[in-house]
Amino acid sequence: MQIIGDGFLARNLTDAFGDRFPGVTAIASGVSSTATTAPAEYDREARLLYEVLDECRPAGRRLLFLSTASFSMYGFTDDAVSESGPLRPPTTYGRHKLALENVVRSSGVEHLILRVSHAVGHHQRPHQLLPTLVRHIREGRVTVHQGAHRDLLDVRDLVHAVDRLLTDGVCGEVVNVASGVPQPVESIVTAIEDRLGVTAHRVHRPGPTAVTRASVERLRRLVPDFRAATADPDYLGALLDSYLPYYTAQSQDLAALPSR
Repeated sequence: MQIIGDGFLARNLTDAFGDRFPGVTAIASGVSSTATTAPAEYDREARLLYEVLDECRPAGRRLLFLSTASFSMYGFTDDAVSESGPLRPPTTYGRHKLALENVVRSSGVEHLILRVSHAVGHHQRPHQLLPTLVRHIREGRVTVHQGAHRDLLDVRDLVHAVDRLLTDGVCGEVVNVASGVPQPVESIVTAIEDRLGVTAHRVHRPGPTAVTRASVERLRRLVPDFRAATADPDYLGALLDSYLPYYTAQSQDLAALPSR
């Protein structure tokens, strides 16, 4: 697999696939934060996509394009939203990703578009949600937006889905890859505290219930064994048991850096 990028998802794809799927190009490089507003960042990602499509088309390569299944694409939802439902992305980031999806679909290049929720795992950047929560809890003070939820996805489950979809030759599809279990951020904080044996001071920011539910019906149809080993109520605990030592070591390394 040709993997473009050197960040969290790119490194996990590289670790998992190496020389497998030699006819596939994966773009795992783009705007790094859903809060980004700088036009230059969006222009850079668009230009990269255009260049990659121009390379894939004559070579007959299949493109794996990673989009988002977050609030930025779907907004807050009462029911699980399918990939084919009408979309009105509420943020610049979501509108940008949807526009790039449309470029891919109209390109004439064989492709697979995966809308990924909040993936977590090794190689994750310190500014992302779980590393930030672990760092703040260890420091003794954490801000919690009441009502906020996040669909956390073990990056190994993402890798498994990619493996199965590419092996089965799935093409021309848009597929949500999410756990399907949005977690209250309050519960995530409590579960981290329980495992670390600490209680941080919580600064609560009031707000309404904020949940994004991406349907995983299509994913489960295409990858029947997706997340089959872990029941929904156990998923958060399994994630933290796998990665909390990694995030803890990461926060210790950051704390040891000299202050500026």
